[in-house]
Amino acid sequence: MGAMLVTGGAGFIGSNFVHMARRRTDRDIVVLDALTYAGNPANLDGCDVELVHGSVTDAALVGELVARCDTVVHFAAESHNDNSLADPSPFVQTNVVGTFTLLEAVRAHGARLHHISTDEVFGDLPLEGEEKFTESTPYNPSSPYSATKAGSDHLVRAWVRSFGINATISNCSNNYGPYQHIEKFIPRQITNILDGRPAKLYGSGAQIRDWIHVDDHNDAVLAILEKGKRGETYNIGAGNDKVTNKQVIELICELMGGRYEHVADRPGHDQRYAMDPAKLTAELGWKPRYTAGLREGLEQTIAWYRDNESWWRGAKEGVEKRYAESGQ
Repeated sequence: MGAMLVTGGAGFIGSNFVHMARRRTDRDIVVLDALTYAGNPANLDGCDVELVHGSVTDAALVGELVARCDTVVHFAAESHNDNSLADPSPFVQTNVVGTFTLLEAVRAHGARLHHISTDEVFGDLPLEGEEKFTESTPYNPSSPYSATKAGSDHLVRAWVRSFGINATISNCSNNYGPYQHIEKFIPRQITNILDGRPAKLYGSGAQIRDWIHVDDHNDAVLAILEKGKRGETYNIGAGNDKVTNKQVIELICELMGGRYEHVADRPGHDQRYAMDPAKLTAELGWKPRYTAGLREGLEQTIAWYRDNESWWRGAKEGVEKRYAESGQ
């Protein structure tokens, strides 16, 4: 078995995937990461991998790396919705042009590709109701971020059909867990309370996000790599699709002895996401580990941020300053 290339492997979900893949396989792993603010070499400490600093839009570099690997797992993406509203350009470059660049390298060298996407390509759902996103739900992106991810998904499907590449896609709900940048909802609240600040609830907090622990997401990715069918898409979700953001923040405060306050809502804030992972469960036998709601996963995540203050401390003031400027 040849080497595995993981793009975006120094970021939040990608680095957790690299650690899991290193524990479960003996293949060589090469990580390609642009090391923007969201990528951190420290995320890979203690993990025996080759880290290459570079962009997924660099065709020469991507071609050279894919030529050395028989499997590519594509996590690399610009992913923060608020940032996409302020400046969409990096999202188009990384998410669309970068995926195109990777697809051309995969086509040239015959590698197996798994493309990581998001539930946000489907838009959002009404707060009231039982509807969930399935693999056949029409795309309806609502931000530059989700539109560029939708575009990258369509490119992968087109390269499968037009050029016969061996690729799969997964769309996953919101992740949480270790190594997540503290600009994101859950780690921001945890680090606020660790700092003696109140947690911040955007708007009413009625929104629902179907949270999934990052280890459950990556376990599903490994199952798709092993058993997924060429050209197929699999939705990944953990069934936490009844829990509002307000309930999430209240649980964090309960577990940590903290408090929260309401702040301005986020622009264009989607209302509800809910994923139906029935296809993944039925065809590949995958089930999430963290099935008893969010409590166990949040306890593990809180402990990680408490034990790894040096990892997040340097970014905290800058993050809070940017949020304060927008009333959040």
